[in-house]
Formats: sequence, structure tokens, C-alpha cells
Amino acid sequence: MIRLLLTDDHPVVRAGIRALLESESDLEVVAEAATAEDAVRLALTADVDLVLMDLQFPGALQGAEATRRIRSQAGAPRVLVLTNYDTDADIIGAIEAGASGYLLKDAPPADLISAVRAAAVGESALAPEVSSRLEASRTSNERLTAREAEVLSLVAEGRTNRDIGRTLFLSEATVKSHLVHIFTKLGVGSRTAAVARARELGAIRAG
Repeated sequence: MIRLLLTDDHPVVRAGIRALLESESDLEVVAEAATAEDAVRLALTADVDLVLMDLQFPGALQGAEATRRIRSQAGAPRVLVLTNYDTDADIIGAIEAGASGYLLKDAPPADLISAVRAAAVGESALAPEVSSRLEASRTSNERLTAREAEVLSLVAEGRTNRDIGRTLFLSEATVKSHLVHIFTKLGVGSRTAAVARARELGAIRAG
């Protein structure tokens, strides 16, 4: 039996995913979490084999960082990201945080069930479109690192370098250094152009 922790801030979504998973005789949802904080707590205290993790939650803690905190602990369950977000920054951030797989919520039910079984035993469980995006990102000279994508996402919100530094616990000089690298990679000369180009490439979320 594969014991699952289902994490999503929408009760209706959780109910639908639970019903799908528990239609399989070898899958059991033993706990649910509506926040990333609860996901971390339950992952480390409940007896679960796999966490199904969304990326976007209300509050400061988000899915990628929650994944990192879970996977940093000895004996922690594996994590399968199940989300609506498919930007390079989201995908790379989740994989770098230790997720075993990454699936979009519009995936066919059979694909989700297969991914759950694969991720639970430590196999890679990437949706085909995610895998191709990840490979293209790795081979592109325009690929942003997870940190660069974080910086540029905050730029897109209209934040100043000082605000960005405070949010990410970086000095203003480090933020400026990241922006120089971003401009160079994207072949642009301004913050506005960098945001537009990154959205065009799918490196950061649109709007």
C-alpha cells in the first residue's frame, strides 16, 4: 500500500484527486494539508510514502520551499509536484528542491496514477511536456537559474532592488549582479524587456 499526503489549498480539488487515487487498491490518502506549512509538518510526522505537492499556496511558504524542507530531512517521504504551473522557473525550482516528479493537473488520470506509483519508489515521474521543457531549458543559453527567475519574478511585480534584496535576503549588489546576468542571457537591456522576454520563453509566470 502506498500511503499519500495530499496537499492543495482548494478543498474541491483535494476531494477530486482523493477520489481518483483511492479508486486504486494500492493507493491510500492518509492525510491532507491546505497549506505548505501543514504539508511540511504532516510529511515529517505522519506515516506517508509520498507527498502530492501543489506549488502555490496562500501565505509566505510555497510548494518548492516546502519540498526542499521535506526532502532535507532523513527518511523523508518523496514528493510529486501536482500543479497548474509549468514555467521553467517552477519546474527547475521544484526539481532542484528534490521533487521526484512533476505533473500538471490536467494530466490524464492514468498518467497521474502511474506517476504516483513511480515517484513513490524513487523513479523520475515527469510529464512528457515537462520533461521536454526541462531538457530545452538545460540546453538553452537563455536558461535562468532558479534564483535568477526569483529575482526577475519580483522585478515583474514592480519591486525595487532594495525590496528584492530584503525579500530574498540578498544584498542590493547581489541583486544587481543577478540582473546583469539575466540581461546578458536574455539579450536585453532593461528590466521591462527582461520580463517580457522571460515570459515569452516561459521562464517566469505571465501576469
